[in-house]
Amino acid sequence: MPVPTPLKTSMKRSPRRRTLLALAGAGVASSALLALGTAQAADAAYPSRTIKIIVGYSPGGTTDIVARAIAPVMGQHLGQTVVIENRPGAGGNLGSDLTLNSPADGYTLMMGTAGNMTVNPWIYENMKFDTVRDFAPISLVAAVPNVMVVNPAVPAKTVAEFLAWAKARPGTVFFASSGTGNTPHMTAELFNLKTGLKMTHVPYKGSGPALIDLIGGQGVQVMFDNLPSAIGHIRSGALRALAVTSAQRSSSLPDLPTLQEAGLKDFDVQGWFGLFAHAKTPPAVVTRVHAAVMAALADPATRKSLEGLGAVIVGNDPAAFAKRVESEHRTWGEVVKAAGVKLK
Repeated sequence: MPVPTPLKTSMKRSPRRRTLLALAGAGVASSALLALGTAQAADAAYPSRTIKIIVGYSPGGTTDIVARAIAPVMGQHLGQTVVIENRPGAGGNLGSDLTLNSPADGYTLMMGTAGNMTVNPWIYENMKFDTVRDFAPISLVAAVPNVMVVNPAVPAKTVAEFLAWAKARPGTVFFASSGTGNTPHMTAELFNLKTGLKMTHVPYKGSGPALIDLIGGQGVQVMFDNLPSAIGHIRSGALRALAVTSAQRSSSLPDLPTLQEAGLKDFDVQGWFGLFAHAKTPPAVVTRVHAAVMAALADPATRKSLEGLGAVIVGNDPAAFAKRVESEHRTWGEVVKAAGVKLK
């Protein structure tokens, strides 16, 4: 009985198979090139409509002031209108969440702060996003000292007098802030830790409403507000300033001492405000927005407006800004733990 000849397996492909594979490969390559070309075309066309900057705080606060100061020149540079949308709540987290739930195309940006970007991750237990991982830093716009201000009904004219007054009234001194976790809040918590006071926190949805109640004497007596939103009330006499929180005096209020000068060793706190995009925003779009921010910060009228309010103009590249965010994220984590601040 003849033995069946084994079937031969060959690695050679038939001409027809080679043609089909080539066509399939060409189709895949064509699709990839088409997708790449579409993305590049979209980046090149950016921006083709209105751009929105989300501010996670109420109108009238420093975050809002800074965003509105740079928006017009950014719009001129980009050739499109740049509008501000205020979405206050949860210490700026509502604005962050809205930004991350918008398309990552550069048409929804966010003016972030040291508070919502570096403090909130430590105090909110159920945050659904990571401020370091999920955002693309574009540029730090401005830094500001906080300023310790009191209602004029408080008899203290110096930090020492305030400490004596507050210690004589345990449990009855309340401090306002623009929201839990923001630098005005954390500055007051640090003040509590360094002085042994136990002032009670009253959070608001932004500096605007907090200042209204402080000026009106509505349940709060003191606040460590960002200088730009408080300076007008200081100059008008509606609030009394006791000290700035930075290591150096402010050029806008040169006669006002620092907290270090008032005896609080190593007290150096500045708030900052910077522009962010969704982390998945195309790099070419981030580059275009960054150039627009730099143009705004180089504009003499914009600089005069911000510096007149006590802000220090910064303007840096995304890598340098990212490094600062990561560094302060670690630093404020230590303060939050020491103060025992926690929210759900």
